[in-house]
Amino acid sequence: MSFTQNRRQFVTSFPTIVAGAALGLNGAVAASDRITVGAIGIGKRNQNNISKFLKESDVQMVAACDCFADRQQTGKRMIDGHYGNSDCKTYRFHEEVLERKDIDAVLIGTGDRWHALLSMISARAGKDVYCEKPYSMTIGEGRALVNTTKRYGTVWQCGTQRKSNPGYKFIRDVVVNGRVGKLHTITTSFGASGGWRGNAFPKPEAAPNPETFDYDRWLGQAPWRPYSSDGVKHWRLNWDTGAGPIADMGAHYLETAQWAREDEFTGPAEFEGEAVFRNDGGINNIPYEYHVRASYPDGVRILMDPGPKGLRFSGDKGWIHLSDIGGITAQPASVLEGLTPPIAHWQIQTPHIRNFLDCMRSRKLTNSHPEIAQRVHTIIHCANLALRLGRRLKWNPKTERFVGDEAANNMLSRTMRAPWRV
Repeated sequence: MSFTQNRRQFVTSFPTIVAGAALGLNGAVAASDRITVGAIGIGKRNQNNISKFLKESDVQMVAACDCFADRQQTGKRMIDGHYGNSDCKTYRFHEEVLERKDIDAVLIGTGDRWHALLSMISARAGKDVYCEKPYSMTIGEGRALVNTTKRYGTVWQCGTQRKSNPGYKFIRDVVVNGRVGKLHTITTSFGASGGWRGNAFPKPEAAPNPETFDYDRWLGQAPWRPYSSDGVKHWRLNWDTGAGPIADMGAHYLETAQWAREDEFTGPAEFEGEAVFRNDGGINNIPYEYHVRASYPDGVRILMDPGPKGLRFSGDKGWIHLSDIGGITAQPASVLEGLTPPIAHWQIQTPHIRNFLDCMRSRKLTNSHPEIAQRVHTIIHCANLALRLGRRLKWNPKTERFVGDEAANNMLSRTMRAPWRV
């Protein structure tokens, strides 16, 4: 794909002084061949993403959109500060970003409830998408995203940057090459969720001026509830606005688990587990302590728990473990004999961003394309549903339906608050 064709027209009059960087001189990428990006959602996670995208020489970030006015300005300061100008435009409504013909891609880092919906809206607007995880709130919503991006030919990347991390590829190769023997257990630990505890019964407050904070836009597809600053601050604690701790971190490790099995387009067939909920009638209704056991038809198990963040593959000859801060350990020592593990810290993100940008030009599938993301998030949602329903669930990955459990099947999708819809 050429970003000079049918993208932008530059009209100049004589005499004109053009900076060398704009022409692609001195090693710079010419302005006409840069990928223009708008950021939607300027919270801490997307601020980190923006800082990484700004480092790519063939990217030009041009827009910052958020329903918080102060976050719009945070994004503008970051972008304008990098380029040394005041060109970045700020927006409250994502529609205005998507209407811009000069924007090639959007970087979505909103709350969970917006990820799939905004990805589909962006695809229909002709934009490629780099989107934070969890990429959907339900299995049905995720399948709709897959179908939409296929229909519009969208290049889409899930923000599971570990998939392009050399350390995660290293442990995947160790497992695939049989160094731990026949694989029988994959242990995924997503971190303790005790720090998420917030006020379960926040007091309703007067909603702020929408020009300062657009609460209705922030809620998006989620059911209406009275505004409270604590409810907004702790949105991850409620199923309506978040998807719980398993969804918050699970995509990273479960994606690697599927990858190492060389079977990324299916998934486990049974799920069961236990969890402690704070079901006291308030907004705080996600699981805190949880243990999930999922099993594939071939007998390999995936365990999910709130231990220190990391991933372990265990086989009949040994195990290998990767911690989220990058340490790789194994037993026995022969598992790593002759190998030099690379650095694998979770903050290594550039390869994933680079993969997305390169795929925008080639129109190839990304490392974490929608079908891969769908299968990973299906595991997450099945685990959450098993915990919420309090029983074992049998899953058919081919039909994407639960076996003999209509109550569970009724939770594959949910009604979105008007006017939002898939």
